Amino acid sequence: MKIAIACDHGALNLKREVKKYLLDSGYEVVDFGTDSCESCDYPDYGLPAAEAVASGECDRGILMCSTGIGMSLVANKVPGIRCAHCHDTYCAEYTRRHNNANVLAMGEKVIGPGLALQIVKIFLETEFEGGRHQRRVDKITAVEKKYSK
Repeated sequence: MKIAIACDHGALNLKREVKKYLLDSGYEVVDFGTDSCESCDYPDYGLPAAEAVASGECDRGILMCSTGIGMSLVANKVPGIRCAHCHDTYCAEYTRRHNNANVLAMGEKVIGPGLALQIVKIFLETEFEGGRHQRRVDKITAVEKKYSK
């Protein structure tokens, strides 16, 4: 599985931990930056990562900033992206099972690396259940298409 990752300056340490975990676990990683602690704008990094998932270049994405909120907002502007802002394992599991989320957003100042890595593992290993949930995802896609004109 090919994973797009990105962060701003507020989550560089968390991105480094997540990237190491992904590589050690055998995932292919495409790193969209940043690689600096200097102040930067999260859309500059989150947008290309989300676009890589939407285009199919990457299978899933993991975006990080101080809270995860900014990255989730920018990712969810990209047609085809269902980005879930998660800070616990239950939400990570159920956003995959029920929402077929393809991008995960987390905040370095909200959770530590131990919990973040558990969330990443669950997010990447949990399958979408389909069934009645597919109908709901289709409705989300219809809303997206309605407003993406």
